[in-house]
Amino acid sequence: MDIIDRGSGPPLVLIPGLQGRWEYMRPAVDALSVFFRVLTFSLGDGDLDAYAQQVSSVLSRKGIDRATICGVSFGGRVAVRFAAQNPARCDALILASTPRPALRLRRRHQIYVSVPWLFGPIFLAESPLRLCPEICAAIPDARGRVEFVLQGLRTLLSARVSLSRMAARAKLASSVDLGPDCERITAPTLVLTGERHLDHVVPVEGAVEYVRLIPGARASVVERTGHLGSITRPDLFAAMIHDFVCAAGVASRAVSPSSDDRSGQSLTASTRGRVA
Repeated sequence: MDIIDRGSGPPLVLIPGLQGRWEYMRPAVDALSVFFRVLTFSLGDGDLDAYAQQVSSVLSRKGIDRATICGVSFGGRVAVRFAAQNPARCDALILASTPRPALRLRRRHQIYVSVPWLFGPIFLAESPLRLCPEICAAIPDARGRVEFVLQGLRTLLSARVSLSRMAARAKLASSVDLGPDCERITAPTLVLTGERHLDHVVPVEGAVEYVRLIPGARASVVERTGHLGSITRPDLFAAMIHDFVCAAGVASRAVSPSSDDRSGQSLTASTRGRVA
C-alpha cells in the first residue's frame, strides 16, 4: 500500500470514496495540507474491517498514535468503523457526504452492481447529469469549470478505476448497518454535507442521520456544493475541518498556515459554512 504524506501539523487521514483511488481527492489533499499533515491512500479489497485495518496500518507505518480521521462518501463508512473499533487512535471524526448508516441501494443501482462490467459504463455516463448542477453552483466561472472537468478527465485516464471493485464496495455499503458502530464512537464528530438540492448522489437527509446516532456529533453545510464539495470547494472544505478540529481542542499540535497560505484561506468562521 502506497501512502501519500503531505503537509505538516496534526495528522489527518483522508479516506477516499467509492472509486477507491486517492488521486480523485487531490484538491482536498492539497487544501488540507495547509493545516494538517495529510495521509491518504487507495483502498484495497475486503470487508469494512479490512478497510479499517488499512487506516490502522497507515498510522502504524508512519509511527502515529492518533489522528483526525476524515472519510469522504464511502470512505466515511470506513471512518465510522475505524473510529468505533479504535477510539484511542481517533482524535476527531469527519464524515463528508457519507451514505446513511443503514443504506439500501435503489433497484436501479442493484442492477448496476450485479453486472458491473455491463452497467458500470452506464452509471459513469450518467454522472454529468447528476453532477453538472453542483459544479455550476460551486464554480461560477466558466473557465474554472472547464479546467475542473479537464482535470477530472486527466485523473480518470491516469488513475483508472475498477468497476468490479466499485460494485463490491456498493454491495458492502448496503449490507452493513453502522448504527451500532455509531453508538460506540467517542471522538468529536463533524458531519459535512452539501446543500440538499445539489447532492444528487447521497441524499443529505440520510447523511445527517449520523448526527442523531453519534453522541455529540454536529453537522455543517459546505455551501454551494453537493456531493463533491471536498474537491469543488476544497479550500472551504479544509477550513471548516480546521475550525472544527481547533474548536474540539485537537489542534493544539497544529501549525498555523503561512501568510501566503492564509491569503488564500481568509474566510472568517461565519462565512465558511453554516451549521445544519
